Amino acid sequence: MIQTARSLVGLFDIPQADYDITPFGSGHINDTFLLSSPEVPREYVLQRISPAAFRHPDHVMDNIVRVTAFLRASIERRGGDPQREALTVVPLKDGSAFALDGEGNAWRLTLRIPDTVCLDMPDSPESFAESGRAFGMFARDLSEFPARTLHETIPHFHDTPSRLAHFREALKKDVRGRAAQCREVTDMYLQRSSRASSLTDAVTAGKLPLRVTHNDTKFNNVCLSTADHRAVCVIDLDTIMPGLYAYDFGDAIRFGANTALEDERDVDRIRFSLPMYEAFARGYLRESGSIMNETERNSLAEGAWMMTYECGMRFLTDYLEGDVYFHTACEDHNLVRAVNQMTLLRDMERYETQMLRALKD
Repeated sequence: MIQTARSLVGLFDIPQADYDITPFGSGHINDTFLLSSPEVPREYVLQRISPAAFRHPDHVMDNIVRVTAFLRASIERRGGDPQREALTVVPLKDGSAFALDGEGNAWRLTLRIPDTVCLDMPDSPESFAESGRAFGMFARDLSEFPARTLHETIPHFHDTPSRLAHFREALKKDVRGRAAQCREVTDMYLQRSSRASSLTDAVTAGKLPLRVTHNDTKFNNVCLSTADHRAVCVIDLDTIMPGLYAYDFGDAIRFGANTALEDERDVDRIRFSLPMYEAFARGYLRESGSIMNETERNSLAEGAWMMTYECGMRFLTDYLEGDVYFHTACEDHNLVRAVNQMTLLRDMERYETQMLRALKD
């Protein structure tokens, strides 16, 4: 794949040089490489957009180009630095936003933001609050963007009832003969199925508005300053779509308020951290609280439950289907992730009163 990447570099509007191309980051979906050269002062991030996840890369890139342009204007109006606080897409020499390789796969290039780092997990409530501040500011900066004009890059991405139906279908078909190995955790997901439509029902009833949402608000999708670990920029915008703030808030919580990584096998190490939840909520609401009404604000706690439930169910579905979506390092990797998320969910359910209260403080 590095050979393919090297063959495409010359198509992009960057200085001609002999670039080192090395694997970069820890994402589950896209293939990512760092471009660097002693001849060029800037570094670049080259990515092959996953064809399994994104069937219309033109839609992905159209969303990203329009959203980053809007972000730049918002950041400039509030006196920020749009060169550091917004992702920069590097076009091809012909002005296109992405290149196609010989197999029809889409590749795009962005500037790496200098003097920043992305960490897999927050190391303190303060660092998680900083992540919350970044995603809250991201929401506020895009609050006036017309959400319905964005492409749905992954249909029904956070449509949890649709995810549940897909899960049931995968369980019924059991194409890899794995259902018997995960019966206990499968039952735990099915036992909670009646709650799967709580957020989508609220949208249908007109109680929650559609917003521009990131939809992958893991801690490592925030670039932090290497000097002081202050949040600089939100990255990985492939899943920018119309959605709910509850989705973004909830996905951050299910990742960052877990006391273990999402592929930790030892369930005794997996707990829901209420202090981390409260810290993220403080940071997030400090920046975005003014743009939400009470119903939308209260939905954030339900989003934490829903995204943990949904993500775990997606891992389990992929395990049943033969690991066709998420990158895996071993045969039971997705099953481990699914058990991890259910363990977190069950612990989270003990704190739901406190979670809602933290949104009012």
